[in-house]
Amino acid sequence: MRAGWLILLACCSLAQAEPVSPSAEALLQQMQRAYRHYNFELSMVRVRQGNVEPLRFSHAVVGPHEVTHYIYLNGRPSEYLKRDDAITFFEAGADPYTLNGARLPGFWNAILNMKVARVLESYEPVVTGRNRIAGLPVQVVRLAAKDNNKYGFVLWLEQESGLLLRLDLIDNDGDPIEQFMGVDLRLHTEAPAWLRKLAQAELPAPIDVAQAYQEPQMSLGWAPGWMPVGFRVVSSDRHQLAGTEQSVDYMMLSDGLVDVSIYLSSPDLPPGQQLVRQGGTSLLRMLNDHKVEVTIVGEVPAETARRIADSLHPLAKGLAE
Repeated sequence: MRAGWLILLACCSLAQAEPVSPSAEALLQQMQRAYRHYNFELSMVRVRQGNVEPLRFSHAVVGPHEVTHYIYLNGRPSEYLKRDDAITFFEAGADPYTLNGARLPGFWNAILNMKVARVLESYEPVVTGRNRIAGLPVQVVRLAAKDNNKYGFVLWLEQESGLLLRLDLIDNDGDPIEQFMGVDLRLHTEAPAWLRKLAQAELPAPIDVAQAYQEPQMSLGWAPGWMPVGFRVVSSDRHQLAGTEQSVDYMMLSDGLVDVSIYLSSPDLPPGQQLVRQGGTSLLRMLNDHKVEVTIVGEVPAETARRIADSLHPLAKGLAE
């Protein structure tokens, strides 16, 4: 009897000694804290439809300020600098400009800056195990969409720091559609000199996102009759397309992680549809039943883009007149 009690006590002691694995939600929150806390440079590649694009993603804390630099290393120059809440866009063929309250492009940056509680309304977080990325041990978290009408995500988080090292956009079968893969992570005890210089560089004067359009946040005469779970209209305005004099009604839908842009304009298309897919991004153009040209762009399946487009209906006055 005494031996049985000793075995039971030993088992209890071992159980108490085992560390409790953090929840998926806790790992996501750690990832976001790590991004804002560490000085690092992450070299990675973006893989979509067989194309490989090298990038570098860097972050530093310079005094009371944060600096994030995001650059594509091949092809047409594309570079983005975030200093606190202001982002400066450097893109080929356009003058640089700075926006307050904007977001760095791409779902990599959306993951890092998402509001976790909002996102978990429509995604189920699951810890799926451990692996290794860029020579470092990682914990793997899956964000499974609660709605089959959108994609899911798989995140590989460096075990010690929590930094995001790999991110996959996946379909309902778990197959990757698009991927960001870290290949080299360099942590620094203090901000690198080149990032400190960027923190002090003279940049175009910032303007607020709300001031970037002629008529920000106006009520439009259109609304989607259907959206995937978790999506809602977060922005609407009427403005001219860059480089043209064409006026469009614009809406942005979001589930807190993925944004879908909708443009409605006077018809310039024959009946039918035009669909272009690049990785996880679908671009759909069609003439709807109300003889209005609809363009939808977003990281959603093509069928989801079609359902949103088909559901658009006039409310009162608008382009349908």
